[in-house]
Amino acid sequence: MLSLADLAALQATYAREASHPITPVRLGEALVGDGDPAIMGTLNLSRDSTYRESVAVSTRSAIRKARVQIAQGAAVVDVGAESSTARAARVGPDEQIALLVPVITEIAVETVVSVETYEPRVVEACLKSGARVLNMTGREHEAEMLELAAEYDAAVILCFCELDNVRELANVDLSADPIPALAAHFEERLAVARRIGVENIVIDPGMGFYYDNLTDPMTRARHQAKVLMHSFRLRTLGVPVCNALPHAFDLFEEEFRTAEGFFAVLAALGGTHLFRTHEVAQVRAVLASMAALSVD
Repeated sequence: MLSLADLAALQATYAREASHPITPVRLGEALVGDGDPAIMGTLNLSRDSTYRESVAVSTRSAIRKARVQIAQGAAVVDVGAESSTARAARVGPDEQIALLVPVITEIAVETVVSVETYEPRVVEACLKSGARVLNMTGREHEAEMLELAAEYDAAVILCFCELDNVRELANVDLSADPIPALAAHFEERLAVARRIGVENIVIDPGMGFYYDNLTDPMTRARHQAKVLMHSFRLRTLGVPVCNALPHAFDLFEEEFRTAEGFFAVLAALGGTHLFRTHEVAQVRAVLASMAALSVD
């Protein structure tokens, strides 16, 4: 069981990392960094997405769901047209553009829109339509996508990804401390992004993606919790951290819609700055409560 002693030991062991300064990133009204935590709502235009409550079945549905998330407290709405699960159908660039652009055009005047893709043509079409954040879930065309982000002065979320895109089957080293490998991975990519001219960058350790050796639900949940609790150690990179909150069906069963609120507590304690969630209202309430309460 997670205990106060565990939290105290974590803080004491990595006190230097915990105090390392970072450069905040402005996403519309939200300053993502060491200020108030910011929430990114999730909107899925793919019917293959496993979190059924976030699936929009039409343009009209997507716009309605986005407006609900904005009203619930999302500072950013992240829109994607292809599920990141390994078994999901792949969606070509033309179809992604046809699905995404009408939604982005409508809601970009109301909030900050993030587009989740790994296809340069999709990136360009969405940034032209008003998206202000690129949630980059692939490496194959990384330089080209970063150049587009620089051209349109868009912020970038660099997701942990070692292959062409996060839909390809990858493994994580479960025997080692995950943070040094994450730090090395992002350090190199941050340097490239800055050389290209992208300054507003957030990193995402990739806890929401599928891994071939994390199919056992409890192994996956434990690994996700560990990364969430240790995310503050990535402050040494000098940029904010975004985490996708798990929903851990095998732990929460029929109450799985409360899981992201629970993991938001771990993520907040672990130093997350931008919370990517399907349950915006719940996570907003959790974060507001944590801010209001004190044990002094």
